Amino acid sequence: MSTELLSRITSRSARVGVIGQGYVGLPLALVFREAGFPVLGLDLDPRKVEALRRGESYIKHIGPERVAAAVASGQYEATTDFGRLTECDAILICVPTPLGPHREPDNSAIHATARQIAARLRPGQLVVLESTTYPGTTDEEVLPILRQSGLDCPRDFLLAFSPEREDPGRSDFTTRTIPKVVGGINPQSTEAAASLYGSALERVVPVSSARVAESAKLLENVFRSVNIALVNELKMIFARMGIDLWEVIRAAETKPFGFMPFYPGPGLGGHCIPLDPFYLSWKAAEHGEWARFIELAGEINTRMPRYVVDRLADALNEDGKALKGSKVLVLGLAYKANIDDDRESPSYEILELLQEHGARVDYCDPFFPATRKGRKHDLSLESVRCTPEVFARYDAVLVATGHDAFKDRALYRDVPLVLDTRNLVASLPSGKGPARLVKA
Repeated sequence: MSTELLSRITSRSARVGVIGQGYVGLPLALVFREAGFPVLGLDLDPRKVEALRRGESYIKHIGPERVAAAVASGQYEATTDFGRLTECDAILICVPTPLGPHREPDNSAIHATARQIAARLRPGQLVVLESTTYPGTTDEEVLPILRQSGLDCPRDFLLAFSPEREDPGRSDFTTRTIPKVVGGINPQSTEAAASLYGSALERVVPVSSARVAESAKLLENVFRSVNIALVNELKMIFARMGIDLWEVIRAAETKPFGFMPFYPGPGLGGHCIPLDPFYLSWKAAEHGEWARFIELAGEINTRMPRYVVDRLADALNEDGKALKGSKVLVLGLAYKANIDDDRESPSYEILELLQEHGARVDYCDPFFPATRKGRKHDLSLESVRCTPEVFARYDAVLVATGHDAFKDRALYRDVPLVLDTRNLVASLPSGKGPARLVKA
């Protein structure tokens, strides 16, 4: 069975099905199409599917010309019809893995997708999970569901895990150039998955098991979460001491070895770092271990929006104003600069906290004309224009995201107070305004 599949992969006649056409699944589908594979993109959202069929992109860093070219080639098709999974030789799962209300992992989308596949699974197929999850998910949860089809692995089908490593907005690395870790639940599955990804991506890194691959992804994000928490904690400490953390980081990074710079902010955002580490801490508890670094980092990073709001209240007090009743403009809804991705963005919590304290709030973000309703937030706000005249109407401007659109000192010429969480305004060339700048 694996010989026939490998032959189809080598000849690029294997049809690749990618379940989930969002920030992970869509670029992956396009890369396989651009490598010469026929690709089927599956998604539950009919609006996304219709947009893709028209050759449109709803993700800023994925240009519409790429989607249009894929559709025009006849090698890429978007659909909501999961019955067509039988057409696919390889099925890649790229679905969300959020946290529940008590920070517990929510693998329901993985389970639902696995059941959809199991209902249509046929001999000769390769299934690869890309969604970030805790070690053991692929062989302990996905495999039993697929076996409900009456088929087994590796006799009838193959199963592997390959963690997504998307970083929206990067220009130095792409889906094709980021090394791809691959681990199967058996050697045959690893071989087939490595062959598939190796036919479309520049570098594949096979590992001994799906559990190693699952763990590698978690280590990557735990590493970032812990180090971001460290600089966030140092920011609060150094602020009390009157020391500029940004200057401290610039000095420390002159050391050519043994140091890697991380930068503070108003909280964590994106679908990975705020969520993934807790998948590991939850699984660790199941094995009688307590992931103290992960939990402590989560505690520090989670409290940053409240710290920012407290700093703003203190800064307004110094100007003889109360936060209640003050007009506050928050710059940036995206979780990082120059992208249209607001998943888990701390800006939402900052806006809500400001409202709870009685402030009159607005936001400005060129990538989001209006706030989107999410799992936790529904603010129903519209972005104000990015002009000096508009900014001057507010008692304070809070920089939450470092968009290039905000890197113009003229915007702040008549602003009485700027609270800068990204060192953005502080790093601009000297000039008029704002009246007062406070780093947070």
